[in-house]
Amino acid sequence: MEKQESFEHYSVLSKELIAGFKVIDYGHYLDVTVGGGGHSELILQSATEVKITAIDRDPIAIAATQTRLSSYYPKQLEFWQGNFAQFQPQETLFDGIIADLGVSSPQFDTPERGFSFRHEAPLDMRMDCFQEKTAAKIINYESEKTLADIFYQYGEERFSRRIARNIVQKRPFYTTTGLAEAIAYSVPGKYRYGKIHPATRTFQALRIVVNRELESLETLIEKAPLWLKPNGIIGIISFHSLEDRLVKHGFRNHELLKVITKKPIIPQQEEIRENPRSRSAKLRFAQRIINQ
Repeated sequence: MEKQESFEHYSVLSKELIAGFKVIDYGHYLDVTVGGGGHSELILQSATEVKITAIDRDPIAIAATQTRLSSYYPKQLEFWQGNFAQFQPQETLFDGIIADLGVSSPQFDTPERGFSFRHEAPLDMRMDCFQEKTAAKIINYESEKTLADIFYQYGEERFSRRIARNIVQKRPFYTTTGLAEAIAYSVPGKYRYGKIHPATRTFQALRIVVNRELESLETLIEKAPLWLKPNGIIGIISFHSLEDRLVKHGFRNHELLKVITKKPIIPQQEEIRENPRSRSAKLRFAQRIINQ
């Protein structure tokens, strides 16, 4: 398992987030996906005596951020490890809430976590290593129809049925590379060598299901406005269309929120050059209305 000190992550849309948040002196902010602590650190640096409550499902991320930031901000940081959908503030209202969705660079780049097929690794994909469900359990035990539905619904994979059929015929699978190779030979030849690896959408779908990402996001959008002070701001950074659609409609339809960003904020070319993984990021803001 990865060392705590190695958990370093590029925080996307950082300037845009701080500008939209309008961080205030003595404010209290909730970071529900603290990761390597990049966004939290910027918030702490933006005003006097700011407090952060930091959440992450990954205990490695929590430990690394504690190690990196707590010595500089010993009285301004508190941590909670777990799924943000299960968080319950203790009579606390926040001036702002941030969620940076998706998988962090350290999780992608640590082979044994099983998020990427660039290296041979166990089919894991758990953000919380204490939970039981892994990608291997889904791949090896779910029915062909269930797998096809997962790939189509959560990966928007056009060849979902062909891929599911081939997986069921050739399983069990235990490694990321073994599964990726089987997926590649499930699609027509002309799709095997394009810009996007043919296993990309299927791996996205598996990760979403393993970690119940969309259900957790729906719960967050429903609950988080209740945790905001009047005029408090929530900002959510998403990385694929399924997430962005939920954020867009969730903000628009919530009775306690006023949408600030009618169109999502996207990275500038300079940021994309420095961090290519930021290219799909979209940031949306909403504000807690007063008259409720």
